Amino acid sequence: MSRLRHFLRSDRGSSAVEFTLVLPFFLLILLGTIELGRFAWEANRAEKAVQIGTRWAVATDMIPSALKDFSFATSRGVPQGSVVPVSEFPGVVCTGSSGGAASCRCAGSSCPFDLTADQGAFAALVKRMQQINTLIKPENVVVTYAWSGLGFAGDPNGPDVAPLTTVSLQNLDFSTILLFGGKITMPTFSYSLTMEDGSGGSSN
Repeated sequence: MSRLRHFLRSDRGSSAVEFTLVLPFFLLILLGTIELGRFAWEANRAEKAVQIGTRWAVATDMIPSALKDFSFATSRGVPQGSVVPVSEFPGVVCTGSSGGAASCRCAGSSCPFDLTADQGAFAALVKRMQQINTLIKPENVVVTYAWSGLGFAGDPNGPDVAPLTTVSLQNLDFSTILLFGGKITMPTFSYSLTMEDGSGGSSN
């Protein structure tokens, strides 16, 4: 009877039991902190990639290739030296595909110029962004050329329009530790600059 009473009063091993109860919460906090740090790192890489990509896009060849040589003065009757109205240039959106090819569409009801995408220009843009973030794929990249009111019809030195150029990253996946290799879709990252040269093969 005394042995049973001694056994019931014994507190040996209580530390091990307490540690076992606390350990899952400790690991959850530890892994959560690591996960948050990894997410912040990947978000920073994505943000830097769109910044570098936008700089590349405004200083090198335009993806809708016909736009850089299209004369709104000659082809559309916009007075020489005047701003191309938004009705003539409502904007262009170029998106990549899983096969690597890009396609462009008019942001408005119609555009008066050819919307064929320069595949080499798009591939060079994606390659430049992948130097910052290797997780980027062509289908994650969207380039938007929006009317800005800059430039003039019949410009002999470059495109008639100097659009506001936005490079976006969408549907970029983040692999998590807590979900045992599961993936979370990150938010869309975007950055904008006004078009500069619109032609060439490098940027500073």
